[in-house]
Amino acid sequence: MLGEDLLWFTTLAELERVGAAADRLHIAQPTLSRMLARLERRLGVELFDRHGKRIALNDFGRIYYEHARRAQSELDAAAQAVADRIDPAKGVVRLSFLHSFGSWLIPQLIGGFRRGSAGISFTLWQGAFDAVVGQILDGTADSAIVSPRPSAAGLGWRKLLDQPLVLAVPAEHRLAARRQIRLADLGDAEFIVMHSGFGMRRIFEELCAAANIRPRIAFESSDLVTVAGLVAAGLGVAVLPLQDPVPAADSLSGLVTVPLADAGASRDVGLIWSATAPPSDAVRRFRDFTEDWARRRGGIQMTGRFERPASSRYGQR
Repeated sequence: MLGEDLLWFTTLAELERVGAAADRLHIAQPTLSRMLARLERRLGVELFDRHGKRIALNDFGRIYYEHARRAQSELDAAAQAVADRIDPAKGVVRLSFLHSFGSWLIPQLIGGFRRGSAGISFTLWQGAFDAVVGQILDGTADSAIVSPRPSAAGLGWRKLLDQPLVLAVPAEHRLAARRQIRLADLGDAEFIVMHSGFGMRRIFEELCAAANIRPRIAFESSDLVTVAGLVAAGLGVAVLPLQDPVPAADSLSGLVTVPLADAGASRDVGLIWSATAPPSDAVRRFRDFTEDWARRRGGIQMTGRFERPASSRYGQR
């Protein structure tokens, strides 16, 4: 399929209405129907199930759509690579990242980078760990900021920083005054955790396995700020990364953090990319910038918040 074929087919597959797809593509509906019929004759199978005016991808269509989407991504990357070669000072970086990095780390990195490369723009996407890693593997993102380090093959990795992990408890909790705590001492606690597929859920489960406890789950969420808010409301405890900056103190005044004494109670944060896809000049520049940024920060051993002798409120410096 040529680029134009990829565009009309992926548009039709995503809208699943011939009329709506024709309007978006600015072509006549009968023309789009004939294009689909020619493609199905060439493949020897129907790609959609017909339900009146609606169509829906069948098993053959879903297979073809996934390959078409990846092919379109490759063509877009090729066009961008040519544009980068024409003018290396310009370009686009497709960057994916976990939700928890959107309020501080991503703005820091992009802001610092663009001070020296103002002509390079970014396409941003944020989501769960599994989804972010999947975007690198299928070629829909150039780079991603994740934690922990993925185990999937075919990925490059550069560690940017360490984030200590803390136990977040309600201010009136019996453990709120502790200097530190081990997860093994929390066998009877009710935990508030991230949904499966999120990096912090994987880290939490690994820490619990090492501590030989089977945690009782009270709530699951897809947002760390929500987790912290539920803890502040007295609905459970949680293992959280010590963030910089942390969520607004006024919304979490009922939450206290206690350092975790467990071995490995921190999370590696790093940049990942496809080890097989050649980067554009813009992507290479950003990758090099993150390496310099991490070196300047000394790996960012974020331990300064633990200098207080007693536990501290989440959200206060």
